[in-house]
Amino acid sequence: MSESTNDSSKIPSNEEVVDEITKNFTENLSISSKINQDKEPNHSVPSDFENSDNEEVNSTKADDFIDEERLESLEATLTDEEKLVRHKEALEFKRQGNEGFKLENYLESITLYSEGLKICPLKFSSDRAILYANRGASKAKLDRKENAIEDCTKAIELNNTYVKAYLRRAKLYEEIDKLDESLADWKKIIELDSKNIEAHEAEIRLVPKINERNEKLKEEMLGKLKDLGNVILRPFGLSTDNFKLTQDPNTGGYSVNFSQGSK
Repeated sequence: MSESTNDSSKIPSNEEVVDEITKNFTENLSISSKINQDKEPNHSVPSDFENSDNEEVNSTKADDFIDEERLESLEATLTDEEKLVRHKEALEFKRQGNEGFKLENYLESITLYSEGLKICPLKFSSDRAILYANRGASKAKLDRKENAIEDCTKAIELNNTYVKAYLRRAKLYEEIDKLDESLADWKKIIELDSKNIEAHEAEIRLVPKINERNEKLKEEMLGKLKDLGNVILRPFGLSTDNFKLTQDPNTGGYSVNFSQGSK
């Protein structure tokens, strides 16, 4: 009996088992946490992070972006005389930008045109249009074609009879293969300046190119439709060869004729 009693005394109580499990779990958790901390990279943001790389990126965007809403709010607090002073300063930035462009300092000219846009009063829409168009020309020289188109578009919004802005945008559209948009701009130039030889030549050049492209697209589309049709018709023992497309020369539309074929 005493031996049995001694054996039972070696068996831990429920409380002791729970304490032991909890202790092991806590120790393992602590070790695992320490290991993970050692493995994981330090993602803490240095105190000067906002003033390092991000500042450079934001600065670049800020130099290019013109906040016209903010400019409008600011101008509401200015006198007419103050607006004239700002307009004069903007024209000086434009002059300097033009000089930079002539010297092929395109990045510098972009900055100068942007500075002019930041202070030129909104009521001087014609001058603002020139600043945008000139900045677009500088961007085009740096192969920033999409951005250049955006600036030309802004110039046209400010002055919808600005032939030079249409001309620059028309060329850029053609360079990025947006032929329909390019043709529309050339036609607008002809509307504004019927004697513009370059616009007439561009229209003659682009119309057949657009028609050729459309024909290729149509052939590709019909080819894909034919492949899809064969997949659908195959279970019925048919193919698209059983259907003949006939174009109406008057309307350009198509009619479909069914032919069962010989058996």
